[in-house]
Amino acid sequence: QVQLVESGGGLVQPGESLRLSCAASGFIFRLYAMDWYRQAPGNQREYVARITGGGSTNYADFVKGRFTISRDNAKNTVYLQMNTLKPEDTAVYYCHARVEIQDYWGQGTQVTVSS
Repeated sequence: QVQLVESGGGLVQPGESLRLSCAASGFIFRLYAMDWYRQAPGNQREYVARITGGGSTNYADFVKGRFTISRDNAKNTVYLQMNTLKPEDTAVYYCHARVEIQDYWGQGTQVTVSS
């Protein structure tokens, strides 16, 4: 079965960096686009970034120039490099894949940006 497992979250100060990872299994990873979403307390889950199987990327406006999504198809892993973090980036970050019209989500990893 499809599984997505995020890691790499934590507590950082404003301006610092974090790299999130999402390890995928149960499907042919290299064929599918992978997304990152986030959800802050009291807010709806929102789209952050996408990378296609071919490596094309897309970002939400609020992370352009600060976040970079990448993937390693040999490791079945997608990454989110987050630089110049702001307090408003505080959220639970989720990995997402749509495989055969079914949506799959990881359990999420908490990112807290605070001084």
